[in-house]
Amino acid sequence: MKTVIATVAATLIAGSAMAAGHCAAGKTLTDGTLTFATGNPAYYPWVIDDAPESGQGFEAAVAYALAAEMGFAAEDVTWTRTSFDQAIQPGPKDFDLNLQQFSITAERDKVVDFSAPYYTAPQAVLTTQEVLAAGGAAPTMAALKEMKWGVVASTTALPVVMEQVQPSQSPLVYDDNANVIAAMQAGQIDAALFDLPTALFTAAVLMENGAVLGQFDPAAAENPDQFGMLMPEGSPLKACVDEALAAMTQSGALAMIEAEWLQEATGVPLIK
Repeated sequence: MKTVIATVAATLIAGSAMAAGHCAAGKTLTDGTLTFATGNPAYYPWVIDDAPESGQGFEAAVAYALAAEMGFAAEDVTWTRTSFDQAIQPGPKDFDLNLQQFSITAERDKVVDFSAPYYTAPQAVLTTQEVLAAGGAAPTMAALKEMKWGVVASTTALPVVMEQVQPSQSPLVYDDNANVIAAMQAGQIDAALFDLPTALFTAAVLMENGAVLGQFDPAAAENPDQFGMLMPEGSPLKACVDEALAAMTQSGALAMIEAEWLQEATGVPLIK
């Protein structure tokens, strides 16, 4: 099935790319080359085996599809690595576009540019098998209010937890996801909020006892968490990138890539 989806998506992308022309000519960091950045390391399902140049994984596949739509051949795409926090700081960048599950926020948009959204991510609740076994944990707002929460200060998790869940105890705040996971495995917190694909990966690979309790309906969110490609502030590529993403959406290519690489994100119950 993946082969069929990939072939159809590639055909759609190639056809629209020929029509679009090379809209990014003279606008990239290195002329004739489109430089993407991802995390170090980059994780499944966003990038497979930490090898974005393979085009395997949702964000890696989106990157190459976008490049084709903008008129770049695959061999004209290069990759670099940045941390999440490094990328969202103001100042010069060593990339044209950075895909690292960056939520588009007004605060970040003051110092960097974002593309139009390429993915609307459901938020999911990560917990442990021990919490589930103890009883009381359920995909309901009433149950979530009584759980001990941990959040990463620099992400959109804190306002979602505080405004939607409104827990009875103040959440503990951490510097990064690794500290949240360590705190959860140590029994210091019961739950944390991640985008659904990251929650699935974390539960299955990064934790020995992880479990995904449920997901919030992104359609019901007042401000759904949308991922955008990050660019330097004032990037001349923005209009070109947004045009390419619009073409990929209209052709169905973007939806096919999402279906191929994020299909595991089904089956997690909605929180009610």
